[in-house]
Amino acid sequence: MKIVIPDDYQDVVRTLDCFQKLAGHEVRIYTDTVKTIDALEERFADADALVLIRERTHITEELLARLPKLKLIAQTGRGVAHIDMAACARRGVTVTTGGGSPYATAELTWGLILAALRRIPQEAARLRSGLWQGSIGVGLRGRTLGVFGYGSIGAVVAGYGRAFGMQVLVWGREGSLTRARADGFAVAADKAELFAQSDVLSLHIKLSAETRDIVTAADLALMKPTALFVNTSRAGLIAAGALEAALRAGRPGLAAVDVYEEEPVLDAAHPLLALDNALCTPHLGYVERDNYETYFGEAFEQVAAFAAKSTVLNSPKVLASTIVR
Repeated sequence: MKIVIPDDYQDVVRTLDCFQKLAGHEVRIYTDTVKTIDALEERFADADALVLIRERTHITEELLARLPKLKLIAQTGRGVAHIDMAACARRGVTVTTGGGSPYATAELTWGLILAALRRIPQEAARLRSGLWQGSIGVGLRGRTLGVFGYGSIGAVVAGYGRAFGMQVLVWGREGSLTRARADGFAVAADKAELFAQSDVLSLHIKLSAETRDIVTAADLALMKPTALFVNTSRAGLIAAGALEAALRAGRPGLAAVDVYEEEPVLDAAHPLLALDNALCTPHLGYVERDNYETYFGEAFEQVAAFAAKSTVLNSPKVLASTIVR
């Protein structure tokens, strides 16, 4: 099969142990991102299969119409919001998805919390420039960690908060609250209490039509001027422009952000990057070698199974030429 893997920013996929699962296939890897339909058509025109890195490339009906050879899209991770699934079904394109680990994103979240509150990037930069201490950080023990969304990642982050001696306060759907209570965590009376009481508030919600813009300007205005707001989930969970405006107004006082409305962000072309009270990283949450081995290992197995016409493709999970695990 002819396989195309786009958006491998670090050119790391070919170095993974699991890459050997594609032995015998013709693989082409691109290390940059293109957005236009014409550019994507040029790259994908001869592909029998695409292996997508999370949501970095959008697969629309217009694009699919230009890819008559395409038979398979192997998606790393579970999310398919960036793929027109109905169009894939109509055109007989099989879509497979896989799993992933919550730990890489949870660890990055905790790294951002420590870096922002202890001002690690700023102090490291000062030392490199020949200066000594210039600021004073804030510790975590005894403070309140708010966790908005108690799924697989939120639960791990809450556990980190407990290990650091923080008071953990959870808010989310009723199922999330039930699980949080069972794990011994306090539950906020409502969303307003979560935002008002948290010294650190970390967002861990899946983006959907229901959750888009779930964090409003009014929510952020409830936060303490000393509080830190953390988003390693999705930018669309926050109302457009609300976080930038809130940081300028001083409530919350700090933010740590790993996700953006349009990615990649190049040439510092995002308003958060102009704010001294925002710590920004380039969507590194899931970008970790062990996690990549899991993501791509599953995707490459699915490609190999498809190429071999494995009985996997005849399972009850097949629906309208589409497999979603």
